Amino acid sequence: MAQITATLVKELREKTGAGMMDAKKALTEVDGDIDAAVDLLRTKGLAKAEKKSSRTAAEGLVSVAVDGTTGVAVEINSETDFVARNEGFQNFVKSVTNTALKSADDLEALKAADLDGKPVSEALTDLIAKIGENMTLRRVEKLSVSNGVVGSYVHNAVTDGLGKIGVLVALESTGDTDKLTALAKQIAMHVAAAFPKCLDKDSVDTAEMERERTVLKEQAVAEGKPPEIAEKMVEGRMRKYFEEVCLLEQTFVIDNETKIKDLVANAAADVGAPVELKAYARVQLGEGIEKEEEDFAAEVAKTAANG
Repeated sequence: MAQITATLVKELREKTGAGMMDAKKALTEVDGDIDAAVDLLRTKGLAKAEKKSSRTAAEGLVSVAVDGTTGVAVEINSETDFVARNEGFQNFVKSVTNTALKSADDLEALKAADLDGKPVSEALTDLIAKIGENMTLRRVEKLSVSNGVVGSYVHNAVTDGLGKIGVLVALESTGDTDKLTALAKQIAMHVAAAFPKCLDKDSVDTAEMERERTVLKEQAVAEGKPPEIAEKMVEGRMRKYFEEVCLLEQTFVIDNETKIKDLVANAAADVGAPVELKAYARVQLGEGIEKEEEDFAAEVAKTAANG
């Protein structure tokens, strides 16, 4: 009897996408013959995930869950919206999200986390084999505060906590929890609509900011403005740039006049304590998938060119 090593099991799983126990059982049945094990898994219908893995999964669902001072948003993709409306898929997404809320802080930790006796990654592989579509566990965002709340909002919700865009907003405060939760939801609705790129001026990517400043300088020079006027123009346009990309500098979409930073500061009187907007997360279904595929293709081409 051949020894069924972890390396052999890993190789079979990479070839077929089968779960760990299924791969081990198959290898045991065929005395370690990996080609025979591949055929066996295909015969049993447990290698379907491999056949689906090349298909782009850009549909699916974003799910959010909150427990007081902690919140999580998870994106799981499928090939079609039809699957996203499948109750079994929706229940799976909710279960994975609750697992992330309780025991995982990042994507790799979530893939390895236990879900009904097996890693989430294996449970997903089983679901792929059952439903017959490629699916990917793509993103997880988790926010926490010491005191206060993490509020949430789901846009285009298909059911409670599931939709196309999921937003989390973390407010640090010792004030009234119910009022903080209401404020966090309003800000989350704003984030869904306004699509900020960062929290504040300090978190703007330095290279991106300098690139913007350079473009604005070139525009001012092209307009023939004197240097001192050009500099003032650049600073004015940079303020508008920050108002576009920074959440705290944006104008609240609900009243269209109050800046988010002022909305938060003014809330202190209502909730009974100072409030700080610590962080936010915005997860939109399928966002950036095309770019990821282009980057991956470029990397594969580069590797092939280098032999």
